[in-house]
Amino acid sequence: MADDISTLRRILRDCRTLAVVGLSAEWHRPSYFAASYMQAKGYRIVPVNPRYERILGERCYARLEDIPHPVDLVDVFRRAEDVLPIARSAVAIGAKCLWQQLGVKNLEADALARAAGLDSVMDRCVKIEHARLFGGLHWVGVNTRVISARRPA
Repeated sequence: MADDISTLRRILRDCRTLAVVGLSAEWHRPSYFAASYMQAKGYRIVPVNPRYERILGERCYARLEDIPHPVDLVDVFRRAEDVLPIARSAVAIGAKCLWQQLGVKNLEADALARAAGLDSVMDRCVKIEHARLFGGLHWVGVNTRVISARRPA
């Protein structure tokens, strides 16, 4: 599992197109909040949820395999028991990273992704990690565990 600061920073620096599986159109849901934040930071968000046509101004897709362009990172907002088929789909579409959100930890999906050469992150929030590693939490006094007077590029 990719858990060290340099690996997380590399993933968030290099993976610019995020397919968000389970993204909700409801503004108060964590998936919407995280995706909205990442979109505001310049990431391309690709919603994956068969219930909606559009979320955050982007076309919604029912499955990862329906997305007609490359995806760098698959961000999963689903229960842990739902992740394994999503991991298989992430491998099939050529994603670079499988990211399981806070509270989501499927070890079998993690092993499958890593065996296929993907980075894999479990039980972490993409928004929190981005803010922590690229200078978004310091204004509210959160301890980022990074000591530096310079913001990383």
